[in-house]
Amino acid sequence: MSDATEEFFDELGRHGRERLLRKTTATIRFDIEHDHGIDHWFVAITKGDVRVSREERDADTVIRTTDAFFDRMARGEAKPLPAWVRNDIAIEGQFQFVILLERLFPGPPGARHPRTVARDREGER
Repeated sequence: MSDATEEFFDELGRHGRERLLRKTTATIRFDIEHDHGIDHWFVAITKGDVRVSREERDADTVIRTTDAFFDRMARGEAKPLPAWVRNDIAIEGQFQFVILLERLFPGPPGARHPRTVARDREGER
């Protein structure tokens, strides 16, 4: 398993409560394929409280992809919804949670929040 994948799930588990998901209760399992088999990551969200484990259990949504592509998502180089459209990931179960996942993945490398950009521009004037 790659460092990017490990770091993504470790960070997600450390967040604990995710304000953007405060109205969400769902389970999502990631099945990440590699040369030696499949790694499973289970994400349980209960009213914004996020817990991560390595369990292989039933989930509301199951996302299957390769380790190389998941690394791209973990680094912010790809997002789940466009990845599904391009067939880079397969999804089973409740599709609505894929849209919510967009909030959990990092933005593109070098991306900045619009408010930060606006503050910086005002400081230049």
